[in-house]
Amino acid sequence: MVEPLKALVDEAASRLAGNTRRTYLEPSSRLAELAGDGTSVHLKLENLQVSGSFKARGALNKISMVAAKAPSCTPVLASTGNHAMACSWAANRLHLACEVYVPQNVSEAKLTALRHEKQLTIHIGGADCIDAERAARNASDDGQGRPYISPYNDIDVICGQGTIGKEILEDLPDVDIILVSVGGGGLISGIAAYVKETKPSVKVIGCQPAASQVMAQSIAVGEIRDFPQTETLSDGTAGGIEEGSVTFNYCNKYVDDWIMVSEETIVKSVRFMAEHHSQLVEGAAGVAVGAFVDQPQRFAGQSVAIVICGGRLGLDTLRRVIA
Repeated sequence: MVEPLKALVDEAASRLAGNTRRTYLEPSSRLAELAGDGTSVHLKLENLQVSGSFKARGALNKISMVAAKAPSCTPVLASTGNHAMACSWAANRLHLACEVYVPQNVSEAKLTALRHEKQLTIHIGGADCIDAERAARNASDDGQGRPYISPYNDIDVICGQGTIGKEILEDLPDVDIILVSVGGGGLISGIAAYVKETKPSVKVIGCQPAASQVMAQSIAVGEIRDFPQTETLSDGTAGGIEEGSVTFNYCNKYVDDWIMVSEETIVKSVRFMAEHHSQLVEGAAGVAVGAFVDQPQRFAGQSVAIVICGGRLGLDTLRRVIA
């Protein structure tokens, strides 16, 4: 059983209105041509979202709800990327301080970016991401008004992300299929729940790098498990899933199918977005585009929306991609 989310997503949309961007649905004739006549493809450009990714939606929805009950709270989280930037932006919007725990192995580039966020206090939380998350959760339990903000295992965060599904249905009412990149599952849980509760005929397909497909593999075996992973350009979707995460049940109920994407195709798709749409997108966005590029005939004659989840691509990575 999963909790219906449509009404909660509608409430989230009201909170976000005038704060986050209602991002463009840009037509892609180049992608549509791959599938043939009668196919239309639109790109939901969340790389143009405030903070650089879709995560601003969930962060602002969650932190604004927490702040309504505790106006002087200090949100606490663990992240080295989009979640940290989104929570920092949301906290600043609400005139709050924010604390982030990062692992010792965080890249200097990411650390430098976080240091530019003036209201953000940075703590080193151990050797790796698991240690950092544990440290953040421990800090949030100290009774001093420091709520922990999960990147995906939280209904309020999920509902914020679900506003993307609401916007797609409103702006592209004839949509048949939505392609969504998946890591911990917060983005696709919100989108799929809203879409399936509103227009069940629309198919929602989860897209993961072949190098890190933990959610799809967990769904296949009926429970969250650890699975072997290798390095991927899609670092935003890489990693395991928190035990007991609410996203598992939403993915299990609402996601129609899964597509795994090779590293070669992810790179090619990031390059495609730069060359044909003048859009800088991160590896995770390349996963959803790559799912279409790999199997265009699967989508022939249908209206397809692809969620371009973020645009935070480091210069070193960009150089490798376009080389």
